[in-house]
Amino acid sequence: MSHWALILGGIAILVIERTAKPGGPSGVAQLSVRTSLGIGIVQCVSMIPGVSRSGATIMGALAMGVERRTAAEFSFFLAVPTMLGATTLEVLDNREALMSGNAAVGWDLIGIGFVVSFIVALAVIKAFMAFVTKSGFAPFAWYRIAAGALALFLLAR
Repeated sequence: MSHWALILGGIAILVIERTAKPGGPSGVAQLSVRTSLGIGIVQCVSMIPGVSRSGATIMGALAMGVERRTAAEFSFFLAVPTMLGATTLEVLDNREALMSGNAAVGWDLIGIGFVVSFIVALAVIKAFMAFVTKSGFAPFAWYRIAAGALALFLLAR
């Protein structure tokens, strides 16, 4: 199933890139509540195996007329509550081991991991934003199509 989602998602990206009407909001602060809510709802598509959360939100935003860079920025902002929720659940599930000191990873390593992840994320986001602003999303679409086709080929053997 996920290999088909890769291929169909790649095709959807190509279609949206070519048909999206530029000239929408050019900053996250300019997004209306209605558009923001619509993008958040589109994020639900990522529950399908093979569909990325960020890809779904970015393509949804582009389809709603949001400017490319703003769509990518908003997608990153939408990731914050998602990741915060997942982290909170993980900590709660392992709270007894963490509090007793019997966990494989302690609070010190969690803190170091958080700081390193944050720094790396900033660097990657900056590079991604520069790439997307210059090249668009078509390279990601072709990557998805190729990866899905390769998966189909390997699974057919």
